[in-house]
Amino acid sequence: KDCDFSYAGLKTAVRLAAEKLCVERDVSSPEELSHEDKANVAASFQHVAFRHVEIRLGRAMERAAKEDGIGTLAVVGGVAANTELRRRLDGLCKEREEPWEMLVPPPRLCTDQGAMSAWAAVERLMVGSSDVAEGQEVFARYPFSSSHDVDES
Repeated sequence: KDCDFSYAGLKTAVRLAAEKLCVERDVSSPEELSHEDKANVAASFQHVAFRHVEIRLGRAMERAAKEDGIGTLAVVGGVAANTELRRRLDGLCKEREEPWEMLVPPPRLCTDQGAMSAWAAVERLMVGSSDVAEGQEVFARYPFSSSHDVDES
């Protein structure tokens, strides 16, 4: 089994569920559904979306542990601010035959990409990892002209 997934089918299922609720509630559009109905649809979507991630991530973790001896999961970016996702991924790490360590920044750093990048850099420096800047061409905005194309030979 692979680790690929798409939410296309899930999005369609949510739309169909909302349309079915509209018929049941005798309203003409999902916007007219009650707050409770909208919250239930959203919670159901989140549950299934996270379960999808858990299944695929579990497969990837199995491969990473077996093939590369990896035993740490870093959860980063905006999704790392979601407490339910954190809880579920922490459970996924702890429930393994050989439990994994889960690294996740404080929620206040998860929604700002600049802060996340800085946090990642601090973590790398703390373990002695860095990139050598000498000899590297750095662009504030990468030009797309052919004079800067990478030679792939």
